[in-house]
Amino acid sequence: MIGLLQRVSRASVEIENREVAAIGNGLLVLLGVERGDTETQAVRLLERLLAYRVFPDAAGRMNRDVRATGGGLLLVPQFTLAADTRKGNRPSFTPAAAPETGARLFRYLCEQAQRQHAPTRWGAFGAHMQVALINDGPVTFWLQVNPGTER
Repeated sequence: MIGLLQRVSRASVEIENREVAAIGNGLLVLLGVERGDTETQAVRLLERLLAYRVFPDAAGRMNRDVRATGGGLLLVPQFTLAADTRKGNRPSFTPAAAPETGARLFRYLCEQAQRQHAPTRWGAFGAHMQVALINDGPVTFWLQVNPGTER
């Protein structure tokens, strides 16, 4: 499972010109589900997302996580993160999980995130979304929990 984490001063998701989710300061995370991913990878990725220290402390060092700041968490499904781009001029989506699996694991991760962190918001799996963000820094990290990875 892949999470492209971005520290933001604000972010939102629109579907058909209607805002469905928004946060102020916090993390926007684009999520890709790969073949072989299970709830184990979702739980581990969520642990990493919530504990990843990307917010500045009093000295300006990235020593605080989203929970310490009270920031928002906006989760957006993006199956294209799982694409194989190693050759050619067109991505292969063979590494991506089947849509049913991707939707189930995205929903599971959102439910777990909502239980563990407020505020948590999310986009809609399979929808055509417009994602707006103000990347703060810019600060962007790629986190990946490989299929078959245990805690």
